[in-house]
Amino acid sequence: MRRFWNEAGLVAAEGGGFHLTLDGKPLALPGEGRLRVPGRALAEAIAAEWQAAGEEFEPRQLPLTQLAATAYHRIAPDPGPTIAALARYGESELLCYRAEHPASLAQREAERWQPWLAWAERRYGARLATGAGLGFIAQPAESLRALEAALAAHDAAGLAALGVIVPALGSLVLGLAVAEGALGAAEAQELAELDTLYQEERWGTDRLALERRQRILAEIEAAVRFLALARMDAEGAAG
Repeated sequence: MRRFWNEAGLVAAEGGGFHLTLDGKPLALPGEGRLRVPGRALAEAIAAEWQAAGEEFEPRQLPLTQLAATAYHRIAPDPGPTIAALARYGESELLCYRAEHPASLAQREAERWQPWLAWAERRYGARLATGAGLGFIAQPAESLRALEAALAAHDAAGLAALGVIVPALGSLVLGLAVAEGALGAAEAQELAELDTLYQEERWGTDRLALERRQRILAEIEAAVRFLALARMDAEGAAG
């Protein structure tokens, strides 16, 4: 896409919040009307994102805008489908599927992954079963309900961020830990890719794989930043 504006800014929205403006005109999202952001900190960050765009840019270079549109225009009116989609990751939780061999990899998985399953049990009362090999592991229904309840406790901004973080990691437990600030983005990605990193220690790193990891980490970090800004605005409004 080619840049078609000079200045990105903000204007107060009717009913509260802010609209993003490009050369003084509110930005309209395709099929969704004007983008409205409820808080100033996030709105200013979105405006800065557009101001920093180059003469040629791609939509993926505007992650805060995409997350805001998802949160406030798609999820907020009906969060149920998003909660249900994310809850399904608990049924096949990455941290529950352990390698059968080599023993050193199995041990590393146990040492690095089990503490986060223990965290999920302490935090949510969600005790998840583990197993070796590729066979499906049926999880306790009450644990899956507890994880779904943990998702339902998040507002639209939290669900939008989790909608990026959980698929990127392939783990609902790690995604929730990141969203709650218990785990950093880089460490979460390292845990999610533990098996791949183990193989790379032995066979070397593929350039394309490294680029893919860097791209995914950038997406997770953008989601974390979006969530932090949204929470800052929410806390300011509550105060």
